[in-house]
Amino acid sequence: MSPVSATTTPDPEGHTPDLPAAAPVRWERYIAMGDSFSEGLWDPYPDAPDIQRGWADNLAAVLSTRRIAAGQLPLEYANLAIRGRKLRPIIAEQLDVTIEAQPDLVSLVGGGNDILRASADIDAISAALEDAVVALRATGADVLMGTGFKAGAALSWTNGRVGAFNANLWTIANRHGAHVLDLWGMRSLGDLRLWSDDRIHLTPEGHQRVANAALVALGLEPDDAAYDAPLDAAPSAAFRETARANAAWMRQHVGPWVKRRLTGTSSGDGRTAKWPTPQPWPRA
Repeated sequence: MSPVSATTTPDPEGHTPDLPAAAPVRWERYIAMGDSFSEGLWDPYPDAPDIQRGWADNLAAVLSTRRIAAGQLPLEYANLAIRGRKLRPIIAEQLDVTIEAQPDLVSLVGGGNDILRASADIDAISAALEDAVVALRATGADVLMGTGFKAGAALSWTNGRVGAFNANLWTIANRHGAHVLDLWGMRSLGDLRLWSDDRIHLTPEGHQRVANAALVALGLEPDDAAYDAPLDAAPSAAFRETARANAAWMRQHVGPWVKRRLTGTSSGDGRTAKWPTPQPWPRA
């Protein structure tokens, strides 16, 4: 297995250099594994608001469009991600299903729900991630992993854990020839305007920017070369306005999250994958 771990750093203007303008899309079947990040929360389809879109659906759409433009069959795509899942349940529930479907590209992004728990064992979840990558690479599939985000002030206490997890993830990628979507390194994601009201999921624009970063991680040209360019400066918020926003966040999002932890429930309980079977993308 040749090493294929890759990121390309945009220049100061946000443009990504040295990528082929018409790199072929060799993958025929892509499966996304993961949690709410890959399910795509806070990014509903305009014509189907009960179904979330997210970066992985966007990535599949771009890959399929490029295949069709090159005279190839559309990409086949499935998304097994379910919100609330920790990394080891993701692997337990989704790995065998993924391998049975025989994809040639798999994204496996998770660990954020583990890191938010006080009992998180970073080395243990990293070992589980490595075992899954080994199993996927043994089938011949290319694997795209994602680092954790650099959190803003409200969740900055997680950054040490995320940094340790990211270091392990890069080591896994180098050992086994996996691609890495470097979310920690995306400058644009430091802007709260790309985050939803719950501050742990992205807006539709944030998901689109991540889809472009995923293309770059796979060695392809992004649809938008300025995908990581910072947003225009935002006006400063008054102290009172900021305090009200923080109070609303605690009431609407932190409180329910704590209640689920205390009751042993999950936002994903009873949910099934939104796109469980590989089909030509986009669906009719």
